[in-house]
Amino acid sequence: MEFQNFAEAQSVLLWSAFAIAVVMGAVVNKTNFCTMGAVSDWVNMGDTGRLRAWLFAMAVAMIGVAILEAAGVLRISDAFPPYRGGQLVWLENLLGGLMFGIGMTLASGCGNKCLIRIGGGNIKSIMVLAIIGVIAYYMVNPLPGTDETLMSLLFYRWMRPTAIDMGASQDLGFLFGGAESAAIARTIIGVAIALLVFVFVFKSAEFRKSFDNILGGLVVGGAVLAAWYVSSTVSVNLDGEVYNLAKFAQDWDFLAESSEGKPAEIRSLNPQSYTFINPMGQTVGYAATGFQSKFLTFGIMSVFGVILGSFLWAVISKGFRIEKFASFADFRNHLVGAVLMGFGGVLGMGCTIGQAVTGASTLAIGSFITFGAIVLGCALTMKVQYYKLVYEEEATFMKSLITAFVDFKMLPASMRKLDAV
Repeated sequence: MEFQNFAEAQSVLLWSAFAIAVVMGAVVNKTNFCTMGAVSDWVNMGDTGRLRAWLFAMAVAMIGVAILEAAGVLRISDAFPPYRGGQLVWLENLLGGLMFGIGMTLASGCGNKCLIRIGGGNIKSIMVLAIIGVIAYYMVNPLPGTDETLMSLLFYRWMRPTAIDMGASQDLGFLFGGAESAAIARTIIGVAIALLVFVFVFKSAEFRKSFDNILGGLVVGGAVLAAWYVSSTVSVNLDGEVYNLAKFAQDWDFLAESSEGKPAEIRSLNPQSYTFINPMGQTVGYAATGFQSKFLTFGIMSVFGVILGSFLWAVISKGFRIEKFASFADFRNHLVGAVLMGFGGVLGMGCTIGQAVTGASTLAIGSFITFGAIVLGCALTMKVQYYKLVYEEEATFMKSLITAFVDFKMLPASMRKLDAV
C-alpha cells in the first residue's frame, strides 16, 4: 500500500491497527477467548476447549505468516520488537514468562483480557492497566533524574551474560536452514507446525462443535496476521522511490519539507503485530506528554481499539457491568499480579498474545520459551491456590508448590506433600 506522503501512510497504519483491534476486542469479549481461562479450564476441569482456541489462533497466524513471507509480502525480520534477534536471552524469556503467568493468574487475566475487562466495566482492571503501564514504561525509559531504566537497574547486568549468540537470527528457519536456506525452511517449518496444530485442535469433536472457540481463535489469529500485513506494506512513494515508514522517518531531514509531523520514535514504525504490555507503557508515556500526536503509535491504537471493541459488544449484548474489588485480598492479588505482569511482560518481550501468537508466528525460539513459561507459571499458581483452598493451614506455600510440580510430573511422586484432590 503506497501513499504520496508520510502523514497519509502513517494515518492508514494507525487507524488500521485501531479498526482491527476493535473487531478483535468485540469478538474476544463475545467468545470469552481467554488465555488464563484456557489454562484454568485445562488444569482444574480437564477441558481443553479454550486452550485449543488459543493454539488455533497461533496456527492461523503462523501459517499466514509463512505463506505471505514466502511471497515477499511481509518484513518479519525487521519487526518491532525484534523477535528474531540474534541474541537468545533465554533467561529473560523464561523468567519473564513465569512472572507473567503467575501475575495474570493473580490479576484475573492477561494483558489482552485486562483491556477486555475494562471495556466490560471492570474497575479493577483499570488499576491493573495503570500499574502495568507505569512499570512497562520505566522498564524501557529512564527513571526521572537518571539515565537508568528498571531493566538496566534490576535485570540487565546479570541476565544478558546468559544470552546465546544464534548468529543472524534465532528463528527455527535459520536454525535448521542456515543463512542460505532460511527462507524456504521458514515456510516449510511454519506450514508444518501449523498443520500439526490444526490436526490436534480439530481432533476434538467438542471443539469442532464450539462456534465461539473456533470464531475466537480464527479472529485473534487473523487479526495478528492482518496487522503484520498492514505494518509491512504501508509505505511512501516519493517521486517513484518507495520508502517504508521507518526508513522515511530515519531520513526525515532529507525527505520531508519540515519537521511537522515527525514521529517521536522510529522503532514503532517497523513491521509489528499485536502485543499489549509494551503498548500499555507507550500509552502511559503518551498520556504523560499531554497526548501529543507525535507519540501516537500502533501499540497505543491497539490498546484503545480493544477496549472500544469490548465495550461495544458489552453494550450490544447487555453485558456491561461495573465490577469493583470484592475485598482487600482481591485488591492485593490484583496489585501483585499487575506488578508481575509489568516486569514479566517486558522481560519476556510479550504477553499471551504478543509471544504465544504474534511471536510464535515468527518461529522465534524465545517466543516458544516465553509461551511455555507463561503456561507453566499460570498452571502452578492455580494448583497452589487450589491446594491452599482445600487444605487451608496444612497446605503451606512450599508444600503446595512441590505437590503441584508432582501433579505435572516434574518431580517424582515420592516427593508429594499433599494428597491429590
